[in-house]
Amino acid sequence: MKIDRQLGILSILLQKESVTAPYLSEMFEVSRRTINRDIEDLCKAGIPIVTRQGANGGISIIDGYKIDKTMLTHDEMQDILAGLRSLDSVNGTNRYGQLMEKLSIGSSDFLVGNQSVLIDLSSWYKDSLAPKIEVIRKAIEQHRELEFFYYAPGGESQRVIEPCYLIFRWSSWYVWGWCKSREDFRLFKLNRMDKVHLSGHVFSDRTAPLPDLRDERIFTGGIKVKALFEVDCKWRLVEEFGPHCFQEQKDGTLLFQADYTNQDNLLTWLLSFRDKVELLEPKEIREQLRQSILQMKKKYETKIKDYTKDIEQK
Repeated sequence: MKIDRQLGILSILLQKESVTAPYLSEMFEVSRRTINRDIEDLCKAGIPIVTRQGANGGISIIDGYKIDKTMLTHDEMQDILAGLRSLDSVNGTNRYGQLMEKLSIGSSDFLVGNQSVLIDLSSWYKDSLAPKIEVIRKAIEQHRELEFFYYAPGGESQRVIEPCYLIFRWSSWYVWGWCKSREDFRLFKLNRMDKVHLSGHVFSDRTAPLPDLRDERIFTGGIKVKALFEVDCKWRLVEEFGPHCFQEQKDGTLLFQADYTNQDNLLTWLLSFRDKVELLEPKEIREQLRQSILQMKKKYETKIKDYTKDIEQK
């Protein structure tokens, strides 16, 4: 990727007194013309790069810039590298690992030492997620419209968007962009997207606001939940809501109290504990849960239909 290569070139120039265009061309496996364009872009960005001709010539950054502007500490650089390593976990490639190897040439003190922070952003859907991320990145960089089929709680639909940002939030990946059918900016979850592909249409730059992803805005609360859990559910409650979400009772049970945002999600979450939880409040949702359990009981009391026989008859 262009930005990755330019980041690599900048890091090498900060480490070395001078390098040549052929050296950079060979390292990044691109033409000298591409390297020259990258140098021009870095200059336009305000990086004071100078080029000297002759036997002792080369490409370098003026000394004052190195002293005054290289403000990253060892810990800050390690944080950046941890972030780069994490991106490989979802890309399904070793692109950023290769970038780090290139940055390490020159024995910079920033890039040595223990790599004590390991971040894996992949998921159970890594095989299908990585290609989607790659297509979305290309769409954003090339200003190409993105087409996909989307599954939402309200139904399925074909969508065309002008993608703006690829976002990792709430342990999932999302794309934020202008939805042409809704004529507004929307957030789409990658795991709900299918048949993702680039459109032939190129879109013009538009002022794209950053999405407001504050928890208090997205998860507005409103459902006051009170439930009684058995003690062996403690680890899940702590993991999902923290150690202060319940009070231990004299009989060893856990009185859980919290705000919940969505009724359907609440029912699903409670059912995942099977018979180890009793919902106390709200009363109306307790009744809905009771009705759901009765319907489940009815299904499981019915004799299983022999689908194999139906297939044989066909």
